[in-house]
Amino acid sequence: MKRRSFLKNSLIAGTAIGAGAISGLSFHPAPGIEVKQITSDGKQHWFGYYDKWQIDITGRYALGNEVDVIFRSPETSDVLRIGLVDLENNNQWKEIGQSTAWSWQQGCMLQWIPGSRNEVIWNDREGTDFVSRIYDIKSGQTRTLPRPVYALSPDGSFALTVNFARVQKMRPGYGYATSNYADDWNKAPKDDGIFRMDLKTGESSLIISLEQLASLEREFGSVADNFHWCNHLLVSPSGSRFIFLNRSRDYLLEEDKRITKNWNSDYVTRAITCNTDGSDLYVLNDSGNFSHFIWKDDETITAWASTEDGQEAAFFEFYDQSKRYHKLDDENMPENGHNTYVPNTNNEWILNDTYPYRNPEHKQTLYLYHVPTRQKVVLGEFFEPKKFQGEWRCDLHPRCDQQGNRVFFDSTHNGDKRQMYMIDIESIVKR
Repeated sequence: MKRRSFLKNSLIAGTAIGAGAISGLSFHPAPGIEVKQITSDGKQHWFGYYDKWQIDITGRYALGNEVDVIFRSPETSDVLRIGLVDLENNNQWKEIGQSTAWSWQQGCMLQWIPGSRNEVIWNDREGTDFVSRIYDIKSGQTRTLPRPVYALSPDGSFALTVNFARVQKMRPGYGYATSNYADDWNKAPKDDGIFRMDLKTGESSLIISLEQLASLEREFGSVADNFHWCNHLLVSPSGSRFIFLNRSRDYLLEEDKRITKNWNSDYVTRAITCNTDGSDLYVLNDSGNFSHFIWKDDETITAWASTEDGQEAAFFEFYDQSKRYHKLDDENMPENGHNTYVPNTNNEWILNDTYPYRNPEHKQTLYLYHVPTRQKVVLGEFFEPKKFQGEWRCDLHPRCDQQGNRVFFDSTHNGDKRQMYMIDIESIVKR
């Protein structure tokens, strides 16, 4: 089928799906879409975040996490099993390692090292310290680096990272459980913040301190006296700059009794870009509301956010080191989601999802968006049981393989266990 015809038919199908004509079903793929489960039902399986390579450079192997069926925060003793799924051999699972440093939302930062055919990296712990492991799938050898990783450079030469204990303290679900919390929690310590680590030598240095971030002037009200942390780091395509979120709130979750139902969102967010050595900081967006984002190119970041001049939250293209922005299609992409550009499509296609709480049937929509024609292609809707909520919810977090031919995602639509799924999209996004 030609792409133009597929787009037309898929747009119609997407409208029907959105109309809720599938009440009672746990999921509903769009016509012509086959959803394949690539992990078994015995345990819970998922990958984690949407901005990392799950599939190797050849397209044969998928990475995944495996854990028992539990509905609670991970503890320091909970073991996560790390596996390799052979997509060309009946999705055979091979365990390649373990970790006790993980979260429900981002796993253990498991990912292929960019550009490598053989090396996989993930976070783990040794005693009270967090580290990272690099595993070679051919030799079976593992080496350990002295810090965990958050984001990798596109050439696989260095990593950026943060203090995951502090992240867990400030926003549970995105850091790692630890028994080594400091008694004296400084609001913005000078020896903590964002670190850069060489992936070959393990040498690292602090490139941006929390003290430095707290001292930045802010037009919309000072946050100098808040408790600060950083997360959601992502390096630009050329590896020259990176973006991160500096978040802060005026109380500690456990010490202060003013914990409300909004504790998971009552922080101030600033989106900041800078060079990968920590120099040339630029506050890209200081509206207080900046969520999921992806680099479109070295100058452009596509993000769900509000604007500093008062526009309500939507998907915008923000232009680095300027206050310029461009709104995308708020009719066809009206909700926050985990957005990426499909590889090898010249940034014409966006892959995205939605959250279930906005859907009366508690379903998450998985879709593609064609930027030049402003058409939305719904791939399916997937039910999430309400027991998957809060910290242990299961977002779809859709990812593409490195060729841009297949979509992989996590879902709970088959019952009480999260599993990994695959959809072939080559006929949609490529002529």
